[in-house]
Amino acid sequence: MSITVYTKPACVQCNATYRALDKRGISYDVVDVTEDSQALEHIKGLGYMQAPVVVTEDDHWSGFRPDKISTLDVALAS
Repeated sequence: MSITVYTKPACVQCNATYRALDKRGISYDVVDVTEDSQALEHIKGLGYMQAPVVVTEDDHWSGFRPDKISTLDVALAS
């Protein structure tokens, strides 16, 4: 499953998201929206204005969401 975390520098919620994903051993790609204008437009198109934005094949959300990360961990384990 492909997981992308759209982020920006000095983002506390982004760092918390990385830690939660790392703790569960979940692999992900990081895209800095301050360096990639197409990525910024993509997440705006999804309706988000706040980092991080996590996009999976089946879902997407904004902010640090331990509940979503736990659900993702369960889905990957099955």
